[in-house]
Amino acid sequence: MRLTAHFPPGRGGGEGVAHGYKGKGVTIHTVTDAHGMPLHCTVTAANGDERKQVMPLLDGIVTEKKGKKTCVKRLKKIACDKGYDDKKLRDSLRKRGIKPEIPKRQWRGKKQRGRPMIKTIPRYKVERTFSWFQRKYRRITTRWERKPTYFYAFVQIATIHIWINKLIKG
Repeated sequence: MRLTAHFPPGRGGGEGVAHGYKGKGVTIHTVTDAHGMPLHCTVTAANGDERKQVMPLLDGIVTEKKGKKTCVKRLKKIACDKGYDDKKLRDSLRKRGIKPEIPKRQWRGKKQRGRPMIKTIPRYKVERTFSWFQRKYRRITTRWERKPTYFYAFVQIATIHIWINKLIKG
């Protein structure tokens, strides 16, 4: 699961556009399954804290409903990039029963401690989702809308379209 991709802003900016580490724009946070199919997306300004978006994204996923009262919201593993390296985030994921596969940030001059992380979730499948967004849906690649709700709606339409194509091809 990769959670962020940076997209440039539209002409003249608008609400929800800010300067991030790659320039002015917005960030799309996405949770994908093991095959790279998007499950839930959110859009924030480029300078936002990525770690604060993980729990709302996970709360937006309902995997299976059993009975009238219970909803199963259970993922086994989550793979993120280095931007999500945080002890509190790891602890809160473990409390939910999710094994975090988040690489540690490497600081200059410091030696990496502990065992090396075993990566069991292939990250290229998650990167493929963002390439689908950028290649197939040019409306998302450059944000033309001044209101964030309109841009978010186009991201949701692109997600639905990806799932429809997957279901038709079988």
